[in-house]
Amino acid sequence: MAEERSVDQQGDGEQRGPGGMMMGGRRRMMMMADDEQARDIRGTTRRLLGYMRRYRGTLVGVVGLVVVTTGLEVAGPYLMGRAIDEYIAYSDLPGLFQITLLLAGVYVAMALTSWLQTFIMARVSQSSVRDLRQDLFNRLQMLPLRFFDRRASGDIMSRVTNDVDNISSVLSESVTQLINSVLTLVGVSAMMFWMDWPLALISLLTFPLMTSLTGQVAKRARRGFREQQAALGALNGMIEETIAAEQVVKAYGREQASIEAFEKFNNRLKYAGTRAQFFGTLMPPLTFFINNMGLVIVAFAGGYMAVQGDVTIGVIAAFISYVRQFGRPLGQVANLYNSIQSALAGAERVFETIDEFSEAPDMPDAVALEQVRGDVVFDRVCFGYEKDVPVLKEVSLHARPGEKIALVGPTGAGKTTIVNLLTRFYDIDSGAIYIDGHDIREVKRGALRRQLGIVLQDTFLLSDTVRENILYGRLDASDEEVVDAAKLANADPFIHRLPQGYDTVLSERGGNLSQGQRQMLAIARAALADPSILILDEATSSVDTRTEMRIQQALLRLMEGRTSFIIAHRLSTIRNVDEILVIDDGQIIERGSHRALLEAEGFYHNLYMSQFKGEVTFV
Repeated sequence: MAEERSVDQQGDGEQRGPGGMMMGGRRRMMMMADDEQARDIRGTTRRLLGYMRRYRGTLVGVVGLVVVTTGLEVAGPYLMGRAIDEYIAYSDLPGLFQITLLLAGVYVAMALTSWLQTFIMARVSQSSVRDLRQDLFNRLQMLPLRFFDRRASGDIMSRVTNDVDNISSVLSESVTQLINSVLTLVGVSAMMFWMDWPLALISLLTFPLMTSLTGQVAKRARRGFREQQAALGALNGMIEETIAAEQVVKAYGREQASIEAFEKFNNRLKYAGTRAQFFGTLMPPLTFFINNMGLVIVAFAGGYMAVQGDVTIGVIAAFISYVRQFGRPLGQVANLYNSIQSALAGAERVFETIDEFSEAPDMPDAVALEQVRGDVVFDRVCFGYEKDVPVLKEVSLHARPGEKIALVGPTGAGKTTIVNLLTRFYDIDSGAIYIDGHDIREVKRGALRRQLGIVLQDTFLLSDTVRENILYGRLDASDEEVVDAAKLANADPFIHRLPQGYDTVLSERGGNLSQGQRQMLAIARAALADPSILILDEATSSVDTRTEMRIQQALLRLMEGRTSFIIAHRLSTIRNVDEILVIDDGQIIERGSHRALLEAEGFYHNLYMSQFKGEVTFV
């Protein structure tokens, strides 16, 4: 189904690279890294802080601890200056001992408050990131299939994992340091002006130069980090795609081509990361150099003023310590700059996904169909995945309750698109689709999809027990109902041969089962859901003839009394359906029974005669 959808979208389809990978998709991932631009950094920061404001009570406590820590830190040099001027200068050992004890107490208290604020902040940040990750995943569940059609799954995973992890690291490590840095700058400046304002003005001469240079570097680094995150997402997408197609890669001997493709993505990430790190790593040495220049200025000016008798040695010692403290928060911010920019770039990508439009909401007066007879009508339906590129053109059909309708035609004709519209994975452009006389746009999506059962050619199974995989069709089913569904699907015998029976844990995508066994579990899942309308998309095309017979027997039981749509390429398997719809270029060009279409000697006749005869009859 997914493959046909991509063909329908692109018209002639895209060229596939080694391992079945979409070369057009690779080009799109490459372009993503090129087109990423720095966006609203302030807006992104505000949104991140919005998640933290949910825990404002705890944050107030953290800020209080930061204030206490900063106050203790600023008090240290002042007490040291007093010790020099009031006790050392006059050889007052008892007084020196007392102020030394006080200074030691200040530093012990500062260490305790610093640890406590870090611990509490870690809890706040992890809670905030949990909420952000939950919102992101919730949004992914609400997004239409169009979103996933146009993005590599590896890039989406990178947003949920790498980008959110970067945010987590920054929130837990950087927020308190940033608050502390701001308070330290304010506190140190206030103390310097209180002790000696002329020397304070001299000490701050380098501050404008530092802010100007760091601002210029920041502007250039921001885009680099966003490009780095985009390149990482593209690389993850390529890796995920290649691993998923590893069997095809080996079958066609395309290992070297995959390695070369990976090398291109890897080099792109290297270049993007190098640019980002180049500007990011300029910050620490730049602030270190300017801060040391400030120390030289203070030492010279303070020495000159001391010779003139304007300041004491203790004040000069305190100022030197304050200048170091003044440069320390700027240095801390510089050291955090790489991770902050990386996190903001990741946050932009996360919020970009959260801001994606979800599926159109149900109409306010949408109805919930409790019991469906299965009368399905397509009335002049038109649809295109892309604007001005029609896939279905004026399609009309009528499936009465319990009828079996086969959809046949060449790949990309629009067969899967028809069932995608019936399930409202996409909404039609014009016309209408009715179920039991209700326009499906006026029916709640959840209620509609509960009436539909889908068995695809590519069966998806969870990495869970056999029982849980069947229960996916209806979570409130009993164990007896699960077994009955498995028996209907002819799956019960092979399940009992598994090591733990129904409690056997399947590997990823059911890799420890055969294709036929996976298909039987999919049929059991659909049977447990007890749908009124059944959709079979090439449900037996990937199995051997003997397994196909068992699956067809199960499908016959499953289709009994249900309106069924059967997408088939093996025309001999649909001889006895109620109606065959022949689709080509988005239009129904022929319709009728198997015998009538053969006698007409048209498109269907040519298709049928070109295939191998003598296959097992489907119904």
